[in-house]
Amino acid sequence: MDVFIYDAVRTPRGKGRPDGSLATTPPAELVVQLVRALEQRLGREAVHAIGDFALGCVTEVGAQGGHLALMARIRAGLPETVPCLTLNNFCVSGMSAVAQAARRVALGEVGLALAGGVECMSQVTFLADQANYYTDMALAGALGWAPVGLAADLMAAREGIDRAALDAVVLRSHERAAKAWTDGRFDRRVIPVTGDGGGTVLGRDENIRDLGDGVILARARLAFDAVGAAGFDDIILASHPELGATLPHVHTVAHCPPISDGAGLVMLGSAAAGAAAGLKPIARIAAMAETADDHVVQLTAGFAALDLALVRAGRGLSDMGAIEFMEAFAAVPVKFERDYKPDLDRVNVNGGHLAMGHPMGASGGILVGTLLDAMDHLGADSGVVAATGGVGVGAAMVLDRV
Repeated sequence: MDVFIYDAVRTPRGKGRPDGSLATTPPAELVVQLVRALEQRLGREAVHAIGDFALGCVTEVGAQGGHLALMARIRAGLPETVPCLTLNNFCVSGMSAVAQAARRVALGEVGLALAGGVECMSQVTFLADQANYYTDMALAGALGWAPVGLAADLMAAREGIDRAALDAVVLRSHERAAKAWTDGRFDRRVIPVTGDGGGTVLGRDENIRDLGDGVILARARLAFDAVGAAGFDDIILASHPELGATLPHVHTVAHCPPISDGAGLVMLGSAAAGAAAGLKPIARIAAMAETADDHVVQLTAGFAALDLALVRAGRGLSDMGAIEFMEAFAAVPVKFERDYKPDLDRVNVNGGHLAMGHPMGASGGILVGTLLDAMDHLGADSGVVAATGGVGVGAAMVLDRV
C-alpha cells in the first residue's frame, strides 16, 4: 500500500543552552504547538483521526522522561485511544519514528499517523542519561565506544580531510541557511513558538551566524582533543592501528552541529484515509531504509541507508531533484561530496545542521520537512533525505512529489 505525506511542520531550532530562547519551553509543549498548527492547517477532525503517534527522543530523562509521546498526546488533547511510541535510535530517531508509522500505514494497521521527534538539549543535556559506558573506561574499551565527536575526527583522518575542507562546508551551510530564511523558503513549514501570553518566543532558527569570508573559523578551538586525551583516543586507536600512535584532531566547535532545542512532525497516511479526511497528499514515500554500520567509525551508516533507499526505489542519486544529507559533523558532508560527486546545487540548498543545529531526537523528522522545502524551492519531482548518527545508525527516505 502506498504511503503519502499530507503535511510536515517544525519549530525553529533554538540554542541548546540555558540562555537559548526555548530553554523554558517544555519539550512536550513544542509538540503540542505543532499539533495545534496541523489542526489549523488540516482540520481538527483530520488530525484527531490518526491511529498512531510516534516521537523520537534520544535522552529520555527529566523533562523528556516518562514516555514523552504519551505525555504530549495527553497535553495536546488527542484521542485517548491513539497508541503512542517514544523511541530512541540516536540521531536518526525522528526519521525512525516516521518510518515505523509509515510501515503501520503500509500494513493497513492504521489509516493516518503522526510522527516526528523532539529534543530540548538546553533542559536535558547531552549524555544526561548517564549510561555506564560513558565514564567506565574499561567498559568503553571493551565496547569500542568513544564520544561521537571523536568519530568525526577519525573519519577526517581516514579520508584525508583537512581543516580547510571542513571550514568550507561550514561556511556554505551558514550562508545558505541565512539566504533561505531571507528568501522565505521556510515560511510554509516553520511554526513560530509562542509563550503563555501568546507572544512569539522564537520565530526563526537561532544558531545561524554571519561568518563573513570564513577567516574567523581559523580561530575556533579544537573540540575533542581533551576528551580524546582522557583515554578515548586510545580506544579508537586500538581498533585502527593503521593510524599509528595518535588520532589527529581537526574538528573545532564550528565544525559540529550546534546542540539545539526543537521539534518536527509529519502527517502521513494511506490514500483512502487521507481522502476520507479531506486531505491532499504532497508527497509519496517511494522507499525507506534503516541501517547499522561500524560502531567505532560510527558515522557511515547514513551512506549505507542512502544507497539502500535508492536501490529500493529503483533510482540513482542523479535521479533525485533534491538531496538532504545530514551534516552530522563537517567531515560527513565532505566525504559525501567526495565519494558521490553530486550536483551541489541540489544538495542542502537551504543550509543544514552545521548552521541550524541538531536537536537529536527531532532531527530526522525535521529533515523530512526540509527535504520538502528543498523540493519546493527547486521544483523537484523527487528527493532523498539521509541521516547518520552515533554508534553506527543511519536512515534514509525517498520522496516523490504528488
